[in-house]
Amino acid sequence: MNPHLLRQFWTLVEQSQGHRILSLDDNSLVHWLIDQVSGERSLDSMEADTLNCYIRSRIPLIRDIAQS
Repeated sequence: MNPHLLRQFWTLVEQSQGHRILSLDDNSLVHWLIDQVSGERSLDSMEADTLNCYIRSRIPLIRDIAQS
């Protein structure tokens, strides 16, 4: 995955309101995060699929960050 996309994604997670992330189930969280990233830059289908897999593998970490 592109380093710029990774940086953008984690910045989004850190700047998002924790209660928003914690209130969503896993599927909704993945879709919401992809929508947020897509709003900032255009993602092609391969980037979107890669980001989807990446987010799903990091959900516990994302929720831990949201709690802190």
